[in-house]
Amino acid sequence: MQFLLEGVKLGQRGLYVTLSESADELRAVAKSHGWELTGIDVFELSTMGLSQAEEGYTIFHPAEVELQQTVDAVLKTVDDHSPNRVVFDSLSEMRLLAREPLRFRRQILAIKQFFSGRDCTVLLLDDKSTSDRDRQLHSLAHGVIALEHVALEYGSERRRLQIIKIRAARFRGGYHDFRITTGGLEVYPRILHDEPRVDVSNLALTSGSETLDALLGGGLTCGTSLLITGAAGTGKSVLATQFAVSEIRRGQKVLFYLFDERLSTFRLRGETLGMTVADSIEDGNLIVRQIEPTDLSPGEFASQVASAVEDDRIGLVVIDSINGYLQSMPEERLLPIQIHELLSYLSNNGVTSIMTLVQHGIFGNPVDEAAEVSYLADTVVLMRYFEVAGSVRQAISVVKKRSGDHERTIRECKVGRGGLLVGEPLRDFHGVLTGVPNYTGETSPLMKETHPPRSQPRRA
Repeated sequence: MQFLLEGVKLGQRGLYVTLSESADELRAVAKSHGWELTGIDVFELSTMGLSQAEEGYTIFHPAEVELQQTVDAVLKTVDDHSPNRVVFDSLSEMRLLAREPLRFRRQILAIKQFFSGRDCTVLLLDDKSTSDRDRQLHSLAHGVIALEHVALEYGSERRRLQIIKIRAARFRGGYHDFRITTGGLEVYPRILHDEPRVDVSNLALTSGSETLDALLGGGLTCGTSLLITGAAGTGKSVLATQFAVSEIRRGQKVLFYLFDERLSTFRLRGETLGMTVADSIEDGNLIVRQIEPTDLSPGEFASQVASAVEDDRIGLVVIDSINGYLQSMPEERLLPIQIHELLSYLSNNGVTSIMTLVQHGIFGNPVDEAAEVSYLADTVVLMRYFEVAGSVRQAISVVKKRSGDHERTIRECKVGRGGLLVGEPLRDFHGVLTGVPNYTGETSPLMKETHPPRSQPRRA
């Protein structure tokens, strides 16, 4: 219907040949999408006419008479209305009338030859009700598009399509996610790796903290990707927000995806730490989108990011966290490929990307969880807990930076007013990354304890 209605917009006439549903059922479906079938002729198979014809059967098999009558009636309708677009719904009914695969194929070939001399585009629908799926019909059609429905163990279903072939035209291969919405199908094409369009590698995104920027070797190179990994509560989201606020002050727009927390929590944390984001959200410089992983497919998410980059001229994209993105995948083995395509697209468009990754446990091995993703990021920041004299401290280090040199030290850090506060290198400690370090110095190099500011209670 969407195909035919698009033709009506272009001044083309459409014909819908329904062999299973009634015209009233088609109109009810169209009404549910807010459509009017004005300009579209509907041919409905009359079962009453076929039953009356059965009385006149002589030496012919009933199936032969029914199939020929159906095809003749359809072709006569085409001659009478001269449509530019035709839909046959569906081939399953014609297959049942033909009874034999060879006869069915010959009939489809005859229909193809009938339309070959006409200025008409034909869609043949098939519900794959047969076991062999009649793949021999692929050779008769100029194009083949397969629609699939994937049911997951939890969450909403996934729908995807694949263009199997299109003659005399280049097309984007692979699977593309799509969604059935009120008003038709929304298709989210898979992002392709293309040539770089913008080069911003001579610019740096600073965090506003001199010690943190020194740890990163002068800041984060624009147009690259940053992965912030660590246990829950180590300050990953705070650091990502700190970079976002800095980018907004630089005059760039930021797109912030929340997979794990609510928008209200994001606002409250920013206000508590002195990084007010309400004004930036109001003026459109900060676009915050709360994502439910079970309701969003990977292709739809990537399409949203691409549309925002092209339409809103985004300078920084933040994904908090990549764990939520992983949960939206039907198969975990596709995660590195999906992320690679997305990061390549952002980099080629001069967009900086920041991802957070939550590690399991408090003092777990930081390598295992991040191994599959860390090699894709240009810069990797590791945030850890460690224990000293009965108190829990936090540490930060840069373990990788492709775009330049960086500091190899491990520095203490803590969340405070303005974002993440970074202290001096922990030179007198050994084994910080294990969680239980040994202190070998004479004086304590640790940062002084300060309590984070509390938000003032709101009066009714």
